[in-house]
Amino acid sequence: MENPRSPSRREILRLAAGATAAVMMPPTLAAAPASSQSQLLRKIPKGGEALPAMGLGSSRTFDVGSTAAERNALREVLKLFVEQGGRVVDSSPMYGESERVIGDLAAELGVSEKLFMATKVWTSGRDAGIRQMEESLKLLRTRRMDLMQVHNLSDWKTQLKTLREWKARGIIRYIGITHYTESAYDDLAKVMQAEDLDFVQFNYSIAERAAEQRLLPLAQERQIAVLVNRPFARSGLFEKVRGKDLPPWAGEIDCRSWAQFFLKYILGHSAVTCAIPATSKPKHLLDNMQAGLGRLPDAATRERMARLVAEL
Repeated sequence: MENPRSPSRREILRLAAGATAAVMMPPTLAAAPASSQSQLLRKIPKGGEALPAMGLGSSRTFDVGSTAAERNALREVLKLFVEQGGRVVDSSPMYGESERVIGDLAAELGVSEKLFMATKVWTSGRDAGIRQMEESLKLLRTRRMDLMQVHNLSDWKTQLKTLREWKARGIIRYIGITHYTESAYDDLAKVMQAEDLDFVQFNYSIAERAAEQRLLPLAQERQIAVLVNRPFARSGLFEKVRGKDLPPWAGEIDCRSWAQFFLKYILGHSAVTCAIPATSKPKHLLDNMQAGLGRLPDAATRERMARLVAEL
């Protein structure tokens, strides 16, 4: 995922060493200069709680066994994530052992209380949903889930009813829905219009921009926080730029790698609350987290970025 002719992620790791705690800034404006080393925060529209705009996904990356050899790199990823000011960690029962691994490592590192834990219910039927969510609480080692989402809209009417009951009881703080493909946007929009939601999660990247047409404006209109999955269009974006230099003007938005270029494009949209790239490599985690530092692109620069990538 590195660009061989742009600063490497090893160099980014060195630059990241001086990062400090997060501070608040307006979502519609560029972040502070990179020298201030402050993580961008975005407010959850309903309630106003501020979250770091760079989060951590776990699909495919945290699905490992229980041995030290399998978990050491992930332990370092989670440790660095918290040190860099990250909080939002997203998982799902669909992701194999990810919930268990996150719960175990967070407890070992003593960072469980510092994380904003987000997971999903991915089944049909009320009783099955309850059993699955109870298991998620157990695996993530928490009595109160920060965010519970209906994964890929699976039996969403049934599951949302239970989520609201659990929220009223204080077991869940926020509720939401998710999907990962453009083909589901119409269904997502219908639920966003009809239901009172705290969060929505969907795919969005500089290569997959369809969410800009309807979902992102709708989220702003309905005051729904947005988590962005597939920020790199899986690995497709890195294949597209392999061997290519960053444009010289990338420095104007404090961008030092293609990963930061792609993530800053996403964070440049004011409707986005948090992007959740997944990684199992500490150096990539540090690179990704730098996207939450420094200046962000304005609308004109974002269009320039999109044109550049489209023309590659």
